[in-house]
Amino acid sequence: MPTEILMPALSPTMEEGTLAKWLVSEGDSVQSGDIIAEIETDKATMEFEAVDEGTIGKILILEGTADVKVNTPIAILLEDGESADDITASAGATAPQAEAPAAAEAAPARGSDKAAPPAPVKDGGRIFASPLARRIAEQKGLDLGQITGSGPRGRIVKADVEGASAPAAAPAPAAPQAAPATQAQATAPAPAVQPGAIAKLYANREYREIPLDGMRKTIAARLTEAKQTIPHFYLRRSVQLDALMAFRAQLNKQLEGRGVKLSVNDFIIKACANALQQVPAANAVWAGDRILQLTPSDVAVAVAIEGGLFTPVLKDAHHKSLSALSAEMKDLATRARDRKLSPEEYQGGSFAISNLGMFGIENFDAVINPPHGAILAVGAGVKKPVVDADGNLGVATVMSMTLSVDHRVIDGALGAELLGAIVDNLKNPLAMLA
Repeated sequence: MPTEILMPALSPTMEEGTLAKWLVSEGDSVQSGDIIAEIETDKATMEFEAVDEGTIGKILILEGTADVKVNTPIAILLEDGESADDITASAGATAPQAEAPAAAEAAPARGSDKAAPPAPVKDGGRIFASPLARRIAEQKGLDLGQITGSGPRGRIVKADVEGASAPAAAPAPAAPQAAPATQAQATAPAPAVQPGAIAKLYANREYREIPLDGMRKTIAARLTEAKQTIPHFYLRRSVQLDALMAFRAQLNKQLEGRGVKLSVNDFIIKACANALQQVPAANAVWAGDRILQLTPSDVAVAVAIEGGLFTPVLKDAHHKSLSALSAEMKDLATRARDRKLSPEEYQGGSFAISNLGMFGIENFDAVINPPHGAILAVGAGVKKPVVDADGNLGVATVMSMTLSVDHRVIDGALGAELLGAIVDNLKNPLAMLA
C-alpha cells in the first residue's frame, strides 16, 4: 500500500517549515537513511532522511513551498511491486482517515496527547509494515502484531523492529517540555491592541509590510515568555582590560604561525566557563518544579544572523584551551549564519553571553534565554580616566558588563559571586591557562 511521507518536526519548536529542496525525483528508489530533502525549520536548514525503503511515487509539495505544517503529506512512497496507479487506487481507502491529520494538529492544545505513538493500522488482519521491517522481524523472530509502528498511519518501519526490545513509550519525555508552553499560552493575557488595529493607524502612511518567518516568530514567542515568566534582576561590574589586551597580543604573536588569532570574546567565554566551575551553585537551570545544577560548563554565545540570532553552545568549555574555543566558536558562528547548525548545537547550556561591544555599545541588559539561569551582556572596551589604588589618576581600557539573573535559580549574593569570579578571571588572564 502506498505510504505518505509526512513533513517532519526537526526541532522541538517546529510547527511548520519550508520545503527548501528535493534531493530525489519521482521514480527514484530510496533506502532507509537516504537524504531525500532539505527543510528549513524555524532555526536552520536541515537534511531529511527517509525512514523506509521504496520508490518515490509522487511529490505532493513542490520545493520552495513555505509554511508547510508538520505532519502534512509531502510525498508518496511506493513499495516493491506497486506503481503510480496504486496511488489513485488507495485514495478512496484512505479517505475515511482524512480527519486524522486534523486530530493530530489539535493534539498540542491538549499537551501530552502529542507524544502518544499511533497504533498499528490493520486492514482485514493485515499489519502495515515495510518490506525491510518484515525481513528484519522475520530474522529476529519478532511478532509484528506486538510492535507499535512509528511510520505514517502507524506503519511499522525499520527503526521499530530494530528497537523492538526497547520500551514502546520512548517519545514520552517530550511531554514535560510541551506542558509549560501550553500552560503559558493558556494564562497569557490577550494583546491589548489587535494587529489589524495597528495597521489602521498607519493606513495613510507609506510602509512596507514584512511577514514573520519561522525564526522571528520563535524569537518573539520565547522572549515574550522570558520577560513574562522569568523574574530578572541585574548586576553590573566594570573590568580593566589592559592586562588582558597585552597578554592577548603576546599570545597572538606566538600563535601567528598556526593561523590562530584570539579575540577578546574568546577570553570572555573562557572566563565565564571557569567562573561556573568556581561558583558551581550558579551553574544551574530552571526546570519548572526543580533546579538542575550542571557539572560541566556549557556556555552559549549569541550570534547575530540576518533576520534573527542563534545561541550555539560550547560544551565543556572549561576543559578547552583558548585556541580550541576560538576555532570552535568561529566554526559555529559560520554555520549559524548559513543556518546549518543542528538542534543539539544550539540547545542546552546553563549560561549565555551576548557581546555587542563590536557595535560600539558600551552597556545594555540582555534577556535570559530559558531555561538558562543567567546571561552576561558585554559592552565595548572604552578608554576612560581611572583612579588607581594609590589615588593616582590614569587612563585605562574599561569594559562594562551586566549579568541578567533568574532569581528563581540564583539569589543576589550568589549572582554577585559569579560576576566577581568572571571579573577576576579577566583581570588575571594568565591564570585561565592553568
